[in-house]
Amino acid sequence: MRLPADLVETLAAAVDAGTMDAAARRLQITPSAVSQRIKSLEAQVGRVLLVRSKPVRATEAGNAVVRMARQLALIEHDALADIGVETTATVTVPLAVNADSLATWFLDPLARLAREHSVVFDIHRDDQDFTAGLLEAGTVMGAVTSRHTPVAGCRVHPLGILRYEAVATAGFIARHLPDGPTPAALATAPVIDFDRRDDLQRRWLEAAGVSPDAPPRHYVPSSADFATAVHLGLGWALLPRIQSQAWLDDGSLLLLGGPAVDVPLFWQQWDLRSPLLETIADAVLDAGRRILAVPVP
Repeated sequence: MRLPADLVETLAAAVDAGTMDAAARRLQITPSAVSQRIKSLEAQVGRVLLVRSKPVRATEAGNAVVRMARQLALIEHDALADIGVETTATVTVPLAVNADSLATWFLDPLARLAREHSVVFDIHRDDQDFTAGLLEAGTVMGAVTSRHTPVAGCRVHPLGILRYEAVATAGFIARHLPDGPTPAALATAPVIDFDRRDDLQRRWLEAAGVSPDAPPRHYVPSSADFATAVHLGLGWALLPRIQSQAWLDDGSLLLLGGPAVDVPLFWQQWDLRSPLLETIADAVLDAGRRILAVPVP
């Protein structure tokens, strides 16, 4: 059995666009043609490949086909570049990254790559503990992740350690922690979490001998706004030094002490011998290792 490239491309377009209509506009065909192509592909493989929800999403079998579509697009781009064919086509490279890396160092190498290559990036933001799942599903080609064991079909490279430290404003400390970060004071001082999967503050509280469920909580699900919320005195939280350094230098934030929380980060990407993907990996690894500084043991 052979999977026709146009049908494979149509399935990926539907998954990326979220609806049949949006996929039709991207492919410059009718929504009916999109639907017929996907039905034809499903008939050929004998599997349901697309859940017709809002937005549409690939099934487990569909993820394998979407992954194939992304690989074909990447290989086509590399082949045209190798033979020197001028093309206006732009290849889309989906990547996954954690919020703090996205807010601090990850975009700079991508911006340089976009100036030098006909590539656009589809960035998926998720917690570093969950980005590897997007690789497994074939949603992305590369990911910044805390997972050091390679995802099936992927290669892994150490990036460095993102070191988090507990910080707060002087005003917040005076109001809520006048005698320092004692267990009793920490149990009532408002803490800021990124979202309900954020366990950094919980880990720090446990190390301080405080029940992590005790303090009242704010939730601020944006890395830049999260740091701003700490700087405004909304609560205390852990920030990476690359985010907090300027505020620590001018005294608008103070360290609470206690052990830093280290999060080792790794770069995982499809084990596909693609010059473009290798160039992306080189740029990300160079930037990450330079900014994160602390090497992974």
